[in-house]
Amino acid sequence: MSWMEQLYETYEKHLSDIGDVNVRRNGQEYTLLPVAHTTQNAHIELAVTPEGDFHSAVVIDSEQANTTIPTTEASASRSGKLVAPYPIHDKLSYCAGDYTLYGEASKAEQFEKYYEQLQEWSSWDQKNEKLQAVTAYISKRQLIQDLFKEKILHQDEEGKLLEKWKGEAKEKPDIFKVSPGGQSAAFVRFDVHYPENKKQLWKDKEMFDSFADYYETKLMAEDICFVTGETLPKTERHANKIRNAADKAKLISTNDTSGFTFRGRFSEAGEAAGISFDASQKMHNALKWLIRRQGKTYDGRSFIVWVPGRQEPPNPLSSARDLFPEEADAPGTPFTKEDYAEKFVKAMNGWKNDLDAAERVNILVLDAATPGRLAVLYYQVMEVGALVDRIAEWHGACAWMHSYKNEQEQRQYYWGAPSHYDIAKAVYGRHADDKVIKEMINRLLPCVTEKAPVPKDIVSNLFHRASSPVSMEKWEWEKVLSTACAFINIKEGQDVSVDTENTSRDYLFGRLLAVADVLEKRALSRDENRATNAVRYMNSFSKHPERTWKTIQESIQPYQAKLGRKAGDLQRLMDEIGSKMTPEDFTNKPLSGKYLLGFYSQRHELYNKNTNDQTEEKGEDA
Repeated sequence: MSWMEQLYETYEKHLSDIGDVNVRRNGQEYTLLPVAHTTQNAHIELAVTPEGDFHSAVVIDSEQANTTIPTTEASASRSGKLVAPYPIHDKLSYCAGDYTLYGEASKAEQFEKYYEQLQEWSSWDQKNEKLQAVTAYISKRQLIQDLFKEKILHQDEEGKLLEKWKGEAKEKPDIFKVSPGGQSAAFVRFDVHYPENKKQLWKDKEMFDSFADYYETKLMAEDICFVTGETLPKTERHANKIRNAADKAKLISTNDTSGFTFRGRFSEAGEAAGISFDASQKMHNALKWLIRRQGKTYDGRSFIVWVPGRQEPPNPLSSARDLFPEEADAPGTPFTKEDYAEKFVKAMNGWKNDLDAAERVNILVLDAATPGRLAVLYYQVMEVGALVDRIAEWHGACAWMHSYKNEQEQRQYYWGAPSHYDIAKAVYGRHADDKVIKEMINRLLPCVTEKAPVPKDIVSNLFHRASSPVSMEKWEWEKVLSTACAFINIKEGQDVSVDTENTSRDYLFGRLLAVADVLEKRALSRDENRATNAVRYMNSFSKHPERTWKTIQESIQPYQAKLGRKAGDLQRLMDEIGSKMTPEDFTNKPLSGKYLLGFYSQRHELYNKNTNDQTEEKGEDA
C-alpha cells in the first residue's frame, strides 16, 4: 500500500494548506479538502443574519460555484432513492422546510433527516455562532418563500416551482442558466452576514474543524488501519469525485456483496483490508488535490508526479521547453546540440540543488474501466535524484531541435525531447482520439522512468508520417518531422548542424532532397505558398530514391533556369553531396530514418543563411 502511505504522508505535510483555494494556470481551482468534506457546485448563495433571519440571496456564477462542503459517509456516496443529507449546504429538497408546498410532497423525508442531522451537530457545538445562525433560519421553514421574494426562484401558474423556462420572448432567468436540472435541483450554500468582513462560511477553517470533530464521534468501531498501522475508527465507504467533481469512480469499494469485489477469498470486506476513516479521507483528499494542482489528465486518465513534501519534481511527460522555459527560449542563438546540452545540464543541476535528491518521488497513473471503478494502471516510486537523471538522459537521447511561436509571434527554438502529448499527436495526427493519445502516453512513460526501449511501431509510424508531408498542413508536418528526427536520433546521436563528414548513403540522399527543396522554394514568389516537388515526392523518394531523384531533378530544372546565377551555390552543393556517393549507393533500396536527419539539417542550414527564407520555410504553428 505504498501509494496510499505516500498520499497520507502528503496530506500530513500540507496541513497548513487545508481549505485554501488556489488557481492553476489554466484557471482551474483546487483545494486541499478538510477531513469529512467534499466539493460541490452551488447554484444559490443564501446569507442569514447572526440572529438567524434572512438577509440576501444571489445566483452564483459558474466560475464561483465550486464550494467546499461537509459530508457524511452516506451523503458522499448517495445515489438513487437513498436519503442522505449533507450536513449544512444541500439541494432545495433537503434544506428547504417549505419545499413540499411548492415541489414534490414525496420528498418530505429529505428535509426531516437534514434538519435532524443539522440540529444534532448544532447541539454538539453550541458556541459556533455561524452554525447556530443557519440552524435558527432553517427552523423557520421558509427558504423557498424567501427566494421567491428575491426573484431568485420562479413560480408557475399554479404557484409551484417552475421546472422549465418557456418564456422564449423574455430573457432566461439566471437560475435556469446555472442549474441544468432545473430549479428543484438547485444546490444552496449558506453564509452568515456580519457588518464587518468575516471569512465566508464555506471557507471558514473553524467550521471545517467543528464538523470533523463532531463527525468523529459518529464513526464505526475501531480496527487496525492498514495504512497507518494504528487502531482507529474504520470505514467501508470511500470517496469518489477523485479526478473531477462529476467522477463517480472509486479506488476502493467494498459494497459489492453479490459480485466479486472480495467474495471468493473473504467472507467480509474487512478481512481483505481495513482502512480507517481518517486515513481514507486524507489520502483521497491529497490525491484529488494533486490531480487538480499538478496532474495531467487525458480522456479521464490522470498522470500524477509528486513528492510528499513541498517540493514539486520535474514531470517526465513534459517537453524540455515546459521543464525549463528560460533555458529553452533562445531566439537568434546558434542551434547546436552542445549549446543546448550545456544549458540543459545547468538547468538539471538546478533541479537537484532545489530538491532533496534522496526524497522519494511517486509516479501514479489512474483510469476507470467502468463508471464506478477506478484502477491504478501504473505506480513507480524512486528517489528524486534518480528521476532527474532519467529525465536528463531521455532529453539527451531523444533530442532534436523543435520550433514554435511565442505570444509575440517570434520564432523560437528548444533542443530536447518533445512532450509525450506532442509525440502522441505526431504519431497519430492532430485529430487523433483522446483514447488513443492516453494509451500512447502510457506506453512512453516507462521509456523515461524505467529507461525501457522505445516501441518500434512508434518510430516506424513517425518515419512514415514525416515522409508524407502532402497529407498534412505545413505546420503540422514540421512538428512531425522534428519529432521523428528526435526518435531516430536516439540511435544516431546526430547534431542539427550538417555533418559534412557523414558519408552514409541515407544521410546524403536526405541532404540532396533538402537542396532541391530550397532551390525550388527560392524560385517561387512569396504569393506561391505551395509544396515543392521535393516535398511532394518525399514519400516516393524514401521508398525508391534513385528513380525518384531523377524525377525531382527534371522537375527543378525550370527553377534553376529562373534563378540563373543565384542557383549556382545550390547546384555546386548538390554536386558536392553527390560526389560523396558511390555508384553502389545510388540505388532504389529504401531509405532509413537517417535520411530525415540529413534532410532536416541541410535544409535548416540553408534557410538560416537568410532570415526571410527561414520564415518562409518554417510556416505557421498551430
